[in-house]
Amino acid sequence: MREKVADARRWVVKIGSALLTDDGRGLNHNAMATWVDQLVALRKNGAELVLVSSGAVAAGMSRLGWTERPKTIHQMQAAAAIGQMGLVQAWESSFQAHGLSTAQVLLTHDDLSDRKRYLNARSTLRALLDLGVIPVINENDTVVTDEIRFGDNDTLGALVTNLVEADLLVILTDRDGLFTADPSTDPGAELITEAMADDPKLDAMAGGSAGTLGRGGMQTKLRAARLAARSGAGTVIVGGRIERVIERLQAGEELGTLLRPEKGMLAARKQWLAGHLQTRGRLLIDKGAVAALASGRRSLLPVGVTSVEGNFRRGEMVVCVGPDGREVARGLVNYSSQDAMRIIGQCTDSVQQILGYIDEPELVHRDNMVLV
Repeated sequence: MREKVADARRWVVKIGSALLTDDGRGLNHNAMATWVDQLVALRKNGAELVLVSSGAVAAGMSRLGWTERPKTIHQMQAAAAIGQMGLVQAWESSFQAHGLSTAQVLLTHDDLSDRKRYLNARSTLRALLDLGVIPVINENDTVVTDEIRFGDNDTLGALVTNLVEADLLVILTDRDGLFTADPSTDPGAELITEAMADDPKLDAMAGGSAGTLGRGGMQTKLRAARLAARSGAGTVIVGGRIERVIERLQAGEELGTLLRPEKGMLAARKQWLAGHLQTRGRLLIDKGAVAALASGRRSLLPVGVTSVEGNFRRGEMVVCVGPDGREVARGLVNYSSQDAMRIIGQCTDSVQQILGYIDEPELVHRDNMVLV
């Protein structure tokens, strides 16, 4: 029996486009109603639920008669705008049949890469959960650009798992789980029932790419599991067409692939930093600074920085890179790129003299930094 799954109290459930749109033939309302029945049972058994729903672009494609995913950003945005209407209505009507309210939450990467907006999103989702409302989350494809795109809703599901500090991420897909090889081409492929999320052996097994509808293949699901693991959450990758799959998972049945985290929950602020995908610049640091940061108790001072790359503002995310080119840490910088370039290599006492002011003695404080 999978105790970690059975004991999970806050679930994030992500459902893929192929499942929701019956492989592109329009929204599958019967299947959605079946999942809602199970999600309602999940709630009645004491779990909290956040639903991450793909399907807006695919539903829009179906309405437009398109058979392949749009290749231009404005066509994708148009399809998403059309499809989102029907998608939300379908979820709302299915949950209302059980007397439950839903709330639509559309996110972009900027919403989770900006500390203030991140906290606002977290507070809103927590308030919805406290009210007994089911948040239905999707990427805001109608305004997304290449720079802010999550890239797939598996990643979005993982970041939402971090955001709401969920115990479990469940990724419902058209495969029964992660196999040792591609089961569609290798009859000897075996289902991996359980593994550590960070096991490097899984990378070769994930292989494969997304279909014509979604952006996420098994590689993105593995990547999502590793993101979720950073906040101590487990991830189950499982077939969405398995009968009563959600109820059986909650009962502790071994379905799909459970990817377990190596470590427990990070502190909330560092959890947010670890979940960042988008950075604004790089700080190249010397060997002494690398050693100081590796101790886990030191901040990054100007004297340890040899070069500044990128254009960033105070409070934005930067990557700290050692002399060998390896990323050492990432964190929120206390000075803009212009000011940082003026003070690097200098002792802290010189900062005010050089800039005419001093915000903080550190370029990146240890409380705003996570080691990689």
